[in-house]
Amino acid sequence: MAEAHQAVGFQFTVRPDGVELKLSQEVIKNIYLSGLTAWKKRAIQFKNGVLAGVYPASPSSWLIVVIAMMSSLYTRVDPSLGMIEAMKENLPYRDCMSVQTRAVLSAILFATGLWLFLIYLLRYTLKALLSYHGWIFESHGKMSTSTKVWLTLVKMFSGRRPLLYSFQASLPRLPVPSVDDTIHRYLESVRPLLVSDEYDQMVTLAKEFKDSKAAQLQRYLILKSWWATNYVSDWWEEYIYLRSRSPIMVNSNFYIMDLLYITPTHRQAARAGNMVHAMLQYRRKLERGEHAPLRALGTVPMCSTQMERMFNTTRLPGIETDAVLHLTDRKHLIVYHKGRFFQVWLYTGGRHLLPSELELQFQRILNDTSEPQQGELKLAALTAGNRHGSPAAPVPWARARSKYFSQGLNKVSLDAIESAAFFLTLDDEPQGYDQARPRSLDSYAKSLLHGKCYDRWFDKSFTLISYPNGKMGINVEHSWADAPIVGHMWEYVLSTDCFQLGYTEEGHCKGDVNKGLPYPSRLQWQIPVECKSIIEASYVSAKRIADDVDFYGCLFHEFGKGLIKKCRTSPDAFIQMALQLAQFRDQGLFCLTYESSMTRMFRDGRTETVRSCTSEAVAFVKAMESADSTNAQRLALFRKAADKHQNMYRLAMTGSGIDRHLLCLYIISKYLNVDSPFLKKVLSEPWRLSTSQTPQQQLNLVDIKKFPKYVGAGGGFGPVADDGYGVSYIIVGENLITFHISSKFSCPHTDSYRFGQHIQKAMLDIQALFTEEKQRQTVENGKHTPLENGKKHI
Repeated sequence: MAEAHQAVGFQFTVRPDGVELKLSQEVIKNIYLSGLTAWKKRAIQFKNGVLAGVYPASPSSWLIVVIAMMSSLYTRVDPSLGMIEAMKENLPYRDCMSVQTRAVLSAILFATGLWLFLIYLLRYTLKALLSYHGWIFESHGKMSTSTKVWLTLVKMFSGRRPLLYSFQASLPRLPVPSVDDTIHRYLESVRPLLVSDEYDQMVTLAKEFKDSKAAQLQRYLILKSWWATNYVSDWWEEYIYLRSRSPIMVNSNFYIMDLLYITPTHRQAARAGNMVHAMLQYRRKLERGEHAPLRALGTVPMCSTQMERMFNTTRLPGIETDAVLHLTDRKHLIVYHKGRFFQVWLYTGGRHLLPSELELQFQRILNDTSEPQQGELKLAALTAGNRHGSPAAPVPWARARSKYFSQGLNKVSLDAIESAAFFLTLDDEPQGYDQARPRSLDSYAKSLLHGKCYDRWFDKSFTLISYPNGKMGINVEHSWADAPIVGHMWEYVLSTDCFQLGYTEEGHCKGDVNKGLPYPSRLQWQIPVECKSIIEASYVSAKRIADDVDFYGCLFHEFGKGLIKKCRTSPDAFIQMALQLAQFRDQGLFCLTYESSMTRMFRDGRTETVRSCTSEAVAFVKAMESADSTNAQRLALFRKAADKHQNMYRLAMTGSGIDRHLLCLYIISKYLNVDSPFLKKVLSEPWRLSTSQTPQQQLNLVDIKKFPKYVGAGGGFGPVADDGYGVSYIIVGENLITFHISSKFSCPHTDSYRFGQHIQKAMLDIQALFTEEKQRQTVENGKHTPLENGKKHI
């Protein structure tokens, strides 16, 4: 085969008269360029590491301090108060140096020490400033003088042009809330959900816990907060994700969709080529730390730690707990198509493959007509099935990996998958939103969430999915990061694909095609019959879960963020109140509601829970359903409930949430063998309504007003409770809100489509309250006659 000869770098032949050696100049050139690129990459990483390490100062500031100290030697002014002179007299090997050399060296050492001291002073000053969160509790559009002064100081101490990790050392630690505050807020959150006897019992359990065991557990937790950079995040990752023995498909992994209305090209290989190239560009900037850090108000920095494991990462199955494996500098990609696994190298000659070269490689895979090997077709179902196994096959994936994939061809192929930059599936069924098909968004979401249960590698940090009609999407493993982290990358990739890389008139990637690239190589497997039965069992288990997912995608066009803001309320609070109203209309009762809030203003922060079903929200919903209430009363109750929700969201963001604190107290109680009925009760409560907002983080990438069709559809997740709903929503621009609603067919009381209709009606009913108030105010203002107005004016 020609491809095989092209891959040979050198040949040698042993002859009677010696050895004949033939070198391929092309391969030698590629080796040279690869080495040159690797050294350039190391140099850039070192430079950026130094810049981030001394931030908010700069390396040039060291030179300024040194020059200032050196100048003092000649002006006979000693700013060191004698320290330079003392250092000069105590330098090692001072007898080997002249007096002038010792003076210069002492001045440089003192200047360096002073410079490092000033850096730490700047950092701790900035950390102290960032520990202030009063600004977040102020009314929108109203900023106090103290907050303005604080913002000015933060900008002053933040330096210029920060890199991705520049602020990490200046971020404050997540504070541990007091036990009294946490218990008070917890009881307040469950009051509207419990009848009097149940609530009284919970109060008794809480009091017993506070009086007996809480102080001891709290002391250990405070000790951990002093020692660890974040007292929650490591336990959150381990106990909520990695120790969970449920299948991660549907139950943990989530998805993000493509652009809603636009498909830049309908050529599958071309779209995949551009998207993969854009991801490689993002990864290069990520590895060098060159992305700008995300900042609230354009000033307050967010933690970037989660971004480190976006690429080259996989979840490894274990018996009792899984592990997250993160590697560096992976140069290949694994592609799945029609039951076959292919390895594609992403570099040539020390550079990324161009979009046109990637398109060629993906098209070669699409054109390949070979059949899957024995057991290869559904192999990835191992990552989708049960983690806990059964008595006959305990922990199927972990034991199968250890027994059948630890040596030979299987080990080599599995290592290639687990060490790949990420996983790409070239799907064979078109998906995407189609206005002509009413439930097309539902099919698209289910495809991204679980697919066929064997055509995504659910353990990879993310699987990029490419459809025959040019649509894309991603399925994300949840343990290593949260949705906004992947959303940041996805926003960059979509904008780069559409507005920078582009396509030819025929829909191909731009650029020349290098047909000399070696063909993608097939991964080889030797899967025994026993392993095939485990694969099939995992598939059957996963298929049962996938078939049970009832999904409905709802595009709400009637109004969006623009109109809600004119109502002088938070868009998120507006939607959460609509969800509470929809939940009550759908189920006839209230339930414990989970809304995800981020804590990334703290070092290594992840998420906190906002308990959206408050007493104020319940009062509002009951007023909406009561014929005895007037619209004015309903609106007043809505505003009260929205203000309460917004305040709770702010408390969660600033480290005063309750659920992560209670979780960590429970984990410590388990370590200490301390039995707490209160903590057991709290941690066993089901979240029958789980909600999350997908934020838009880089609004500067696409001008929605100029390109209104270039809007994303957001993403979603599976239902958290068997008898509940999962709702994800994204507020896009001023006039669109997209809801992703999931539940289970097996529950007779839930119906995702029905719940979607309730949400739409609830949104319109709340909006009608504001419309009526505005009309009433207009009428009242118009009642004054010209004479009366004139008298008032006089």
